[in-house]
Amino acid sequence: MEYYNYIKALHLIFVITWFAGLFYIPRLFIYHIEATEKPEPAKTILSDQLKIMTRRLWFIITWPSAILATLFAVWLLILVPGWLEMPWMHVKLAFVLLLFAYHGKSHHIFKQMQQDNITWTSNQMRLWNEVSTLILFAVIFLVILRDALNWIYGVIGIFLLAAMLMLGIKIYKGVRTKDQDI
Repeated sequence: MEYYNYIKALHLIFVITWFAGLFYIPRLFIYHIEATEKPEPAKTILSDQLKIMTRRLWFIITWPSAILATLFAVWLLILVPGWLEMPWMHVKLAFVLLLFAYHGKSHHIFKQMQQDNITWTSNQMRLWNEVSTLILFAVIFLVILRDALNWIYGVIGIFLLAAMLMLGIKIYKGVRTKDQDI
């Protein structure tokens, strides 16, 4: 078990880079959506550049990080199988499954955007961008506190965080709209 800390460090590094990709990809989607509203030639130039940036982020950082974070997580569970008997780990794994669902849906959006099939508004994408933040908060608190029994407080906290994020997005939209009117 002398290499346990190395495996744990690698797991955390790839979780961080995975989330970095998941945090940034919706921003690129937002820029792409907004680029389609611009006149030519800016529309085509920006759209083409954003597709390249998105593709590189998705396939060079986000997907490899997701795979490596998962492999190192499985390795940790093999080293410490007792964690699978702990209620907090069950809740954490449920959030990890939710994270994979988020990643899968983001991949679907990615494929649509690569074909310039825009089905989301920039405001909808801003809300989508916050889902990974909520999952991150839930997982970090579970891992640090290791207490699924106090989950009710965590749920209340996550809903409060979600409400604050939505309020922030609404305020930002108002400020942005006001700036565009000037």
